[in-house]
Amino acid sequence: MLAGGTAFTLLLRQGLIRPASVVALRKVRDAGRIDVDGHGGLSIGTTATHTAVVRSAAVRGAWPELADAVAKVATVRVRNQATLGGSVAHADPASDAPVMLAALAAQVVVLRQGGDRHRVPIEELLVDTFTTSLAPTELIQALEVPGRTPTQRAVYLKFTPRSVDDYATVSVGAVADVAEGTIRDLRIFLGAVGAKPMRAASVEAALREQRVDASRLADAAALVRGDIDPIDDIRGSALYKREMARVWTERALRAITR
Repeated sequence: MLAGGTAFTLLLRQGLIRPASVVALRKVRDAGRIDVDGHGGLSIGTTATHTAVVRSAAVRGAWPELADAVAKVATVRVRNQATLGGSVAHADPASDAPVMLAALAAQVVVLRQGGDRHRVPIEELLVDTFTTSLAPTELIQALEVPGRTPTQRAVYLKFTPRSVDDYATVSVGAVADVAEGTIRDLRIFLGAVGAKPMRAASVEAALREQRVDASRLADAAALVRGDIDPIDDIRGSALYKREMARVWTERALRAITR
């Protein structure tokens, strides 16, 4: 199944895939629609391009932080072609959008052969590098993001020391419910530091129902080093990425608790 084809083309050229047939989805009616439900939640069709998401008034009205995260993907030319559903299905652990979608508790609407649909939390759909839980007869129909509450804050931060359009060395998506100086709830996911978006469960547990305090945020951010599983590659050593994960998690926490 082919949507934008940006990842497909690279894999084909490298000889990593040899499909017997390819079915293009671009002409499927309404497959790229972006809608808002009655509770302020978003439904983003699988073939919506990154540019469409960035420019969408619905997305910017509900979760402008998602639009900002998607705007950090590669270059304008890539964003004009690549689709949000394709990015999720490709399951590249260094991709930007899946990290923020996971932080936003997004669900993936999966279409089965015969027309049946079911919903899967995005962190369950992404199981390993370039691997999802999708069966061969399933495809992503849409991505659903719940509406926000008046006290929810979100941020997406991306660390790219080489160039702004590079894959992240470390990225952080965070959503917090903060009221009267207390962190009521918190979701943090990191990209490029494991085989899929990695949840900073230790950080969340240390801060949930706690008062906002600079030293407490710093101590909690340090726990992220045990929640991730980075590898050595051209963007840095595993040790370096663990330290950058701490730094950028603390920055994200400060941003959403101001």
